[in-house]
Amino acid sequence: MTHPNESPESMPQANADAQAPAGADHADELETLNRQLAEAETNLAGMRETLLRERADLDNQRKRMQRDLEQSLKFANEKLLRDLLPVYDGLESGLAVETADVASMREGLGLTLKSLLKIAESNGLQQVDPVGLPLDPERHHAVGLVESPGTAPGTVVSVMQKGYVLNGRLLRPALVTVAKD
Repeated sequence: MTHPNESPESMPQANADAQAPAGADHADELETLNRQLAEAETNLAGMRETLLRERADLDNQRKRMQRDLEQSLKFANEKLLRDLLPVYDGLESGLAVETADVASMREGLGLTLKSLLKIAESNGLQQVDPVGLPLDPERHHAVGLVESPGTAPGTVVSVMQKGYVLNGRLLRPALVTVAKD
């Protein structure tokens, strides 16, 4: 159907003009979408790069911490061993003396033991010497019962081997004899 004012030849031109703006709108929209896609891909690439850097940083930090931990464990006893060197020196010099009498040798050993105990205490080691105390199964290992007049039953009478505690944790229980009931 043609309108009275339109000629049949003008109809295809009118349809083309009506489609041209719609095609232009689609082209603009497509261009906008392509631009947004390019921006999103650029952002994604940046995020991937950031993620890879962060992973590499975390991996490097983990490796550095592992290396530091290994070094700490490897040299954890350095201070203790440095403190023990004078004790070794004292023992060596005591052994080098050939004409020492028993009293002077005993005195030298006593001084060396005192030095060694001082170093051990400064590193958190304490002796467990429970003579006269009630038996504590957490810290003492009873190896015998003895008659001990005047001593309460269950009391430690003698210590066969001293026990040791390191910073509150038992390293070795004291071997003790206990008064009988």
